Amino acid sequence: MALVYDEEFAELVADAGRRRRRFVAWTEDAAGAARGGRRDPRLEDLIATGDTSGLPAPAARGRVVILTSGTTGTPKGANRSQPKSLAPAAALLSRIPLRSEEPWMVAAPMFHSWGFAHFTLGMMLGATLVLTRRFDPEDTLRAAAEHRATTLVVVPVMLQRILELAPEAIDRHDLRALRVITASGSALPGPLAARVMDRFGDILYNLYGSTEVAWATIAQPRDLRAAPGTAGRPPMGTHVRLYDAEGRPAGPGATGRIFVGNELVFDGYTGGGGKDVVDGLMATGDVGHFDDEGRLFVDGRDDEMIISGGENVFPREVEDLLSHHPGVDEAAVIGVDDERFGQRLRAFVVRGAGPEVAADELKAYVKENLAGYKVPREVVFVDELPRNATGKILKRDLAARP
Repeated sequence: MALVYDEEFAELVADAGRRRRRFVAWTEDAAGAARGGRRDPRLEDLIATGDTSGLPAPAARGRVVILTSGTTGTPKGANRSQPKSLAPAAALLSRIPLRSEEPWMVAAPMFHSWGFAHFTLGMMLGATLVLTRRFDPEDTLRAAAEHRATTLVVVPVMLQRILELAPEAIDRHDLRALRVITASGSALPGPLAARVMDRFGDILYNLYGSTEVAWATIAQPRDLRAAPGTAGRPPMGTHVRLYDAEGRPAGPGATGRIFVGNELVFDGYTGGGGKDVVDGLMATGDVGHFDDEGRLFVDGRDDEMIISGGENVFPREVEDLLSHHPGVDEAAVIGVDDERFGQRLRAFVVRGAGPEVAADELKAYVKENLAGYKVPREVVFVDELPRNATGKILKRDLAARP
């Protein structure tokens, strides 16, 4: 088995590639990557010197392994087989109006399922994929304008970084061709969705899912306007149900564990094991509820529930409220041990650009809008929240802080 890597990861894969043939996919120079006196050949070298004769068809269909985000532990490899039909692509296109043979600006990383999904879908539709080596908010807008991209593919934190640009920095790029912005990979706060649509028009589509189940629901612009914070509705061919802790269907309006069924659910982790399955549906690892219109709301991770003084609190509700405050750029809430209450809420807050907000002001703000037991006992101001490469907040890093 050969190892293909980018030069920047040479140190990381040094041990894993010691007994394998190694090839560099990308390098800053034309010669390849040198580590420990060794210089590995580039993929271009392999192609130039390789055998061009025909090969027999493989005995089995290919498989894709995508790593999970690793926000709560070590990332795991998720085995995903090829779809048996074009139905999954049709399901996505039934909710997001992507078109063939158009330029797409794919800012989401390709190693993540969201970027990879657009790579494969783009090939099927004959789209021109515009890629950059690394994400930079203004460079993304520049490339989208230069190539007259009709679709922008992002994770939510990228939208936040774009909106942090000065208005004149955004206005200097002609984005009139842009008619679809697709976001996924982490929670999309309602206030952020509204700001994006106020700035670029009602062209934002948010997909909720996981590495294991692919997608569960898709929120269209009208959903995000009518019900800020919603994850949307299941597309055709996808079934979403809520179950309680005992595996029984959750009642109307009740919060429950989210389970999904579709043609793209994964086949298990490379190291063994999988996700819980009930009635043929697979757990996403989240809890949520449906509103009266059938729109799903994700309340948080089922392993992030905080029990404070006997009351259950899901951080997402408090985080979304704090994000609404004009003095807050973004926030994350965790539970920490407390001798009296079992756990107490600790909020990590990145201040906004306006007048400096104080901790007591934020506590009073939460108390005015939510139950008293949902008020953070502590508010810690930070310059930025720790994130992984796909923009998800690493709460294990926050929990490790003294």
